[in-house]
Amino acid sequence: MSNTVNLLTKEGRSLPEIPWNVYPRPLMKRDSFLCLNGKWDFCVCDSEDDEPQFDKTITVPFAPQSILSGVNQLVCDNEVIYYKRKFTLPDGFLKDRVFLHFGAVDQIAEVRVNGFLLGSHIGGYEPFLFDITDCLKEENIITVKVRDELDKHILPYGKQKHKRGGMWYTPVSGIWQTVWLESVPEHHIKDVFCDVRNNIVKITVKDAENGSVTVSMPDGDKNFALQNGVCEFEIESPRMWSPDDPYLYNFSVETESDRIESYFAVRSLNVKEVNGYKRLCLNGEPFFFHGLLDQGYWSDGIFTPASDELFIKDIETVKSLGFNMLRKHIKIEPQLFYYHCDKLGIIVFQDMVNNGHYSFLRDTALPTVGLQKLNDRFLHTDRDSREAFKKSMRDTVNLLKKHPSVCYWTIFNEGWGQFCADDMYVVLKLIDDTRFIDSTSGWFRRKKTDVDSRHIYFKKIKSKANDKPLVLSEFGGYSYKPEGHVFNTQQTYGYAKYESREEFVEALRNLYLNEVLPSVEKGLCAAVYTQVSDVEDETNGILSYDREVLKVTPEEFLDISDKLYDAIK
Repeated sequence: MSNTVNLLTKEGRSLPEIPWNVYPRPLMKRDSFLCLNGKWDFCVCDSEDDEPQFDKTITVPFAPQSILSGVNQLVCDNEVIYYKRKFTLPDGFLKDRVFLHFGAVDQIAEVRVNGFLLGSHIGGYEPFLFDITDCLKEENIITVKVRDELDKHILPYGKQKHKRGGMWYTPVSGIWQTVWLESVPEHHIKDVFCDVRNNIVKITVKDAENGSVTVSMPDGDKNFALQNGVCEFEIESPRMWSPDDPYLYNFSVETESDRIESYFAVRSLNVKEVNGYKRLCLNGEPFFFHGLLDQGYWSDGIFTPASDELFIKDIETVKSLGFNMLRKHIKIEPQLFYYHCDKLGIIVFQDMVNNGHYSFLRDTALPTVGLQKLNDRFLHTDRDSREAFKKSMRDTVNLLKKHPSVCYWTIFNEGWGQFCADDMYVVLKLIDDTRFIDSTSGWFRRKKTDVDSRHIYFKKIKSKANDKPLVLSEFGGYSYKPEGHVFNTQQTYGYAKYESREEFVEALRNLYLNEVLPSVEKGLCAAVYTQVSDVEDETNGILSYDREVLKVTPEEFLDISDKLYDAIK
């Protein structure tokens, strides 16, 4: 008899016919959107030589391993999965070109429309698209073939593992973000990016020469000219973005043939010395980044919640406790997650997704007992693996640096896949020099990093800052299992275990009051408690895995948050 339980979220129990039927790209929004989520034909083949027999249906965008997909089936490395669905374009939808978008497909996807091979995409976390205009008919058929080479450790995989358990989770394969169509004019805007420094806003529009930019200011709309794809202007006395006031400047770009909507925010990040300690600053002032580890796993959708409304609920819940930051842990979310963080005011510390082989002895056991020095130049020397990580890092940063809520990049976590961290710091700094960079979260520290990043689980927190801002990038992990809301009824994974909610709350308060708070007074700039929610065997979240139980209430924790913020002043 299995010791695991299928837990549905409230939203998962009432899934609509077309899940995630919401515009997926808020930073470049058009009036053209046709969601292709919902029922697709589906099958799993033993090898690429087998002819697909579509004997099942699957609900997209949920991975076949999930409950919400309707399949709930594991996929092996040597197996190939296939998707198929028909579509017709609505009247008035077609402009000049039609693009087929995939939010993310894990890991290697080959796409055809009406039998024409459009191409393939490698990588499980980034959006991609194909121009399907030239192969369209009145009625159309999309087929997607996917291979998931998880065990090869070449492509970034995060915490997925075929043999799940403990800190490893059920893997996902195939389509796990929205599939959608848009139609655009022949001469259309390809991309838009805002660079905001010292109150100067520079908007760069790809493949657009001239046009106009309209910005919604607090005192009304203002128009600016777009010339040679660039619009630059100054905002006097800007309204600065922060968790307390997440103000966004909405704007539109209009050319002769195209129009998109977007937004930006004005905020600054830098390091200052205050009272003898280097401090991370937001908008010129020392700021305590008070956060939670956020792994982005869901009891019924695994990588994909039943609705983006669950993103909102998580953010509002952690903010109700006084937290102002989430560390998005070795996973990249749909763009709507970051949009909600931008809009609702939660800072994101974003991890890169790791690849490479993990060693329990080298990467966890020995560092935990104190052996945390290691030259990483000759670690993970496989050339393909290194190149795959570098490509994923570039893609991640270029995708997410448009979001003002993202304030901090983590390159390597606890040595998993780590190589040449100093070199990777330089590479990342060239892509984005506006955010803090944590080269080695936890241990195996090298020379080049913006912060001193520590993980402390099995001893008391007695940290004091030295020559860099001190970040406690993981700690806590206290386990409490609310009855009836636990994925694994027999196994428990956490760093301290409590039988009752009252004991858990008392221990949590003591941890912050007796260990974290004194460290803030000694230079601690950020703290990331593990974690937002339980994940499978891990029961160390402040929320249960199904998000039904909040283990600590605002009344029991808000005073802690207030004390942390007061200590930084």
